[in-house]
Amino acid sequence: MKSLVPARVHLGPVALLAVLTLSACLLVGGLPRAVQASFDDALHASLSDAAALQTDLLAQVEPASAEATLREPAQFAAGEERLRSLLPAPLRPLVLPPGRGTSHASATTYDTPVHGTGGMRYLNLGWLSDADRRVRWVEGRRPGAPGSMTYERESIPVFEVGVSEDARAKMGLEIGATRILGESDYAAVKVVGVFAADDPADRYWTHHADVLRVTETQPPGKTDLERRATALISEAGLTRLNGDDRNLVYTWVLGLDPAAPTSLGAAEVKDAVADYERTVSVETPASGRYRLVTGLPGLLDGFLTAQGTARTVMVLVLGGLLAVSAGVIVLGVRLLSERADPALALARARGASLPQLAFAGAGPVALAAVPAAVAGYALSWLVPGPATFVVHAGPALVLAVAVGFAAVRPVVAHRAPLRERRDDVAAARPPLRRVTLEALVVVLALAGAYLLRSRSLAGEAGDDPFLLVVPVALTVAAALVTIRCYPYPLRLLVRLASRGRAAVPYLGLTRAARARPASVLPVLILLPALAVSVFASVIAGGVETAQRLAAWQATGASIKVTSRVELPAGVVDRVRAVPGVELVLPAQTGQVQLGYTGERAEAIAVDVAAWRRLLADSPVSLPPLPTSASGVPALVSPELHGRGTMDIGWQARTKLTERGVVTAVPGFFTRGKFLVVPLEVNARPSVNTLLIKGDADPAAVTRAIGRPTAVVTSQAAELAAIRDAPLTGTVRVVLRVTTGALAAYALVAVVVMLVIGAADRTRALAFLRPLGLSERQARGLTALEILPLVLVTALAGLVLGLALPAALGPGIDLSSYAGGVAVEGYAPDLAVPLLLAAGLAVVAGLGAYVHTAAGRRRGSGTLLRGGDLA
Repeated sequence: MKSLVPARVHLGPVALLAVLTLSACLLVGGLPRAVQASFDDALHASLSDAAALQTDLLAQVEPASAEATLREPAQFAAGEERLRSLLPAPLRPLVLPPGRGTSHASATTYDTPVHGTGGMRYLNLGWLSDADRRVRWVEGRRPGAPGSMTYERESIPVFEVGVSEDARAKMGLEIGATRILGESDYAAVKVVGVFAADDPADRYWTHHADVLRVTETQPPGKTDLERRATALISEAGLTRLNGDDRNLVYTWVLGLDPAAPTSLGAAEVKDAVADYERTVSVETPASGRYRLVTGLPGLLDGFLTAQGTARTVMVLVLGGLLAVSAGVIVLGVRLLSERADPALALARARGASLPQLAFAGAGPVALAAVPAAVAGYALSWLVPGPATFVVHAGPALVLAVAVGFAAVRPVVAHRAPLRERRDDVAAARPPLRRVTLEALVVVLALAGAYLLRSRSLAGEAGDDPFLLVVPVALTVAAALVTIRCYPYPLRLLVRLASRGRAAVPYLGLTRAARARPASVLPVLILLPALAVSVFASVIAGGVETAQRLAAWQATGASIKVTSRVELPAGVVDRVRAVPGVELVLPAQTGQVQLGYTGERAEAIAVDVAAWRRLLADSPVSLPPLPTSASGVPALVSPELHGRGTMDIGWQARTKLTERGVVTAVPGFFTRGKFLVVPLEVNARPSVNTLLIKGDADPAAVTRAIGRPTAVVTSQAAELAAIRDAPLTGTVRVVLRVTTGALAAYALVAVVVMLVIGAADRTRALAFLRPLGLSERQARGLTALEILPLVLVTALAGLVLGLALPAALGPGIDLSSYAGGVAVEGYAPDLAVPLLLAAGLAVVAGLGAYVHTAAGRRRGSGTLLRGGDLA
């Protein structure tokens, strides 16, 4: 049989099938690429935002003796070459070569006390292999070769060092100053220069934070701050730096390129780091035994957890899209096949074999679907992103479904020659085995949903196949229940309509209750389409709500101004004059001493009542701060709860009385020890924070403050940063595209359903028109035959879509899309599902009108004589 002839005769269904196949292949091939690209972008952003100390691989060794001391840069280069040769294959393309990025070597001392400071000042010595290109000398000169001096009748080395401006100011290390280091094996340092970093914001400096800035800590039980800094020495200084006299550590930093790892290889990289750690730990160089220090596995674990959840949501949505698109294509193939049924039945009666029928059915479909699938697959490569397995398998599956169904259906329909059935006469009873199987599917789906709700999936839900199977099972179960239960309420309506005098309701509902299998087949398409679209809209709404909450938690006001130093007088008045500012609330933040010990807590002094008014329209809030009869009232964190009255040291000693507990302070504190007190806790508050209400321009607020030390953040900017994150933005786009595509497929399914049943309806109308059926009654009869199925399926899809987020329960952790805030209490947004249901009803009604209008143009006698009513 020739395929071009039926394809040319049935050009409309063939064109529809081509469009459906092209769109399906484009979507199932392009959307996964976009999602995977967003995973890569999210991984790169996560690694770039993390400190280099976490992402890089640090091989460290402490020389055990003078013989193990490295005294020349060439020795460090040889050690680095050996370490790089041990790298596993997955890590080699990710590690930057020597001298690039953060890759370098260093020799630094640690816990080196300044003699005579009582253990409260520490000045370590450090040599950096790339110091020449990392720092510039702003005063004095570069350090030179070490010398010697006599101290306590012993000759000790004198290292020439350079210090940062911060170390000079906080530790009194002026140029020319000499300090004695150590408490037993003494050494001396002489400050000869002051340096500054070429790029203080470079991730490189997280490896040597105390080189640029003095590290200050509060030792337990002490009131004074402990200060630590690292001074730079020259290459010549390595000759006098050994592990016998100092706590010395050699470090080789193998810098990781944050843009090199891919999300597909993240798990492999994590395993490779573990292998490298085992390999390095057994390596025994002359300088000692290595240990590998890195936070990369932890970062990758966090990313893989977030990616697993994101992948689960995307698989649910894209899987539903694939199923619906394949179902619509099956409907299109059925439409084309039924148009060719008379010719195929005649061919079968004349001796055509079943393989010939299969070829005849698949030929026209292949002519339309194969070029369309290839075109859709090719267009999907225009979407940026890596090609995963589903990118190749999805279009192939769509094409296989189309061609396979086209080949199988004629064989099944025409196994016996001239086998004719009247599906419109009486509803067929399903076999007992089928009913039992369908009941088993429903029971298993409900049991799976219960187990999914009852067990904990936190942290492992991303790759759990159970989480992926349950939604599919629930959708199939809902479709089966809808198909089986759909006729029963209609039969009740038929009985009620039979008692009336009007014939149209009775005839329309009767035909709807006795729907052919081809007529109820769209339920398997409409129901998942509506369910997934509703699920996507509910998820999107929940994520948007959580994003807004995260933005408010990050700022605590429409605009927040913070400064390390006190803001000048008059700044509040200038900010109030900025257009759009409704309220300006001054506050003071700082660290306070609890009692007379070394225990510290963070505090904010503010007018709590005014702040509560400022937050009135936001999703965050603060408890009220009642007045106290004794002492100053305070809201305390859970860690400080129960202490009652306590003394604090801020600008002055003050007695506080606990008047409430606050778990978090929006924009400031989320954990640890913290306090919220009235602004009047200090006699003259040093205002360093402003909380602003209004829609003012943050740039205008910055100009009004006029201080470079002030940091202005806004709730709108925080919200935009969360929404514009790579993963969040892509998921939002995918949800919107999927919802639109599903809506289009649902409408196409309704239209195809109308066309498939056109022959039967035309025949029925041809018999009824001679009996006096008017055109208005014909439209009503057609609408009553179609609308019940559409409305019942829409209701079932709506209920299932609203139930899916609750059914999946703890398996969906969308906090990675919402700035770390858990997405809870999904509020149903009924706008999308109601519009879609209304659109389906309108299309069904228009289809009924068009169908009856087309049938009116053909006379009833012609229809009854022609025999081909399609």
